Amino acid sequence: MKNILLDLPFSRKCEKEADYIGLLLMAKSCYNPEEAINLWRRMSDKSDPSPDFGAFLSTHPSHQKRIDHIRSWLPEAK
Repeated sequence: MKNILLDLPFSRKCEKEADYIGLLLMAKSCYNPEEAINLWRRMSDKSDPSPDFGAFLSTHPSHQKRIDHIRSWLPEAK
């Protein structure tokens, strides 16, 4: 139970932070940061749909959440 209440939200926060830093590094390295959205779209297309409770028990943000976050960070990355 401790894992569900304490560790999983922390893991998602770390993944979100890693996505943010990765996007900034991508842009700094002269890669198009908008391509990160296409990557997560392809990942979403290839993955099985998760049950409704899947996001609650997941250690990673959903593909759509990652896309939404990336869109909000694009102006800064550019």
